[in-house]
Amino acid sequence: MQPVGPITTTDLLNGLHDPDKRSAWDEFDRRYRPILFAFLRRMGLNETDAADVAQETLTCFVTDYRLHKYDREQGRLRSWLIGIAKCRLADLRRTEGRRREIRGQSAIDGLPEVHDVDAIWEAEERRTIFEQAIIELRQTTRFNERTIGAFERVVLRREPIETVSEELQLTPQEIYNAKNRVVQRLREIVKRYEISYVGG
Repeated sequence: MQPVGPITTTDLLNGLHDPDKRSAWDEFDRRYRPILFAFLRRMGLNETDAADVAQETLTCFVTDYRLHKYDREQGRLRSWLIGIAKCRLADLRRTEGRRREIRGQSAIDGLPEVHDVDAIWEAEERRTIFEQAIIELRQTTRFNERTIGAFERVVLRREPIETVSEELQLTPQEIYNAKNRVVQRLREIVKRYEISYVGG
């Protein structure tokens, strides 16, 4: 996954109006496909179906957007994407329901109850932003791999600092210092990505 740039949602949406501006579509796809895929997985879809519905959702959005069907004053971008995804998901579930009925099964078997789709979207958006920030941290900072590795193991994977210290041949104090430096830089990157999603 490539990190998103600092382009704002407004700039991105303006670029989507130009059919020849492939970079806008690429950026939109890079930004929202991972969130959509994870969101749809949380809705109960398997990997193949989630990938297919995410593709259909993105294609439908860009088509409708270029036809000026999306009005930002009537709702946030995420709400529009969620709405499209839910329609595609409903279509898929209706098809699956008919198949289940033919097999003599209940049409609602295996379909999860989901009450707060906005909260699920926000959680997946935060996770995606964090993953992209980690990628940028590796690509653009002067931290060596051992420093970032220590941060990931102690902070993200919650491994005992004594184990990490021994295996990476760093003192616990060096790990604490490295963690603080990485956290500070990571917060800066995450904040920039969050700003770029404003309006989304």
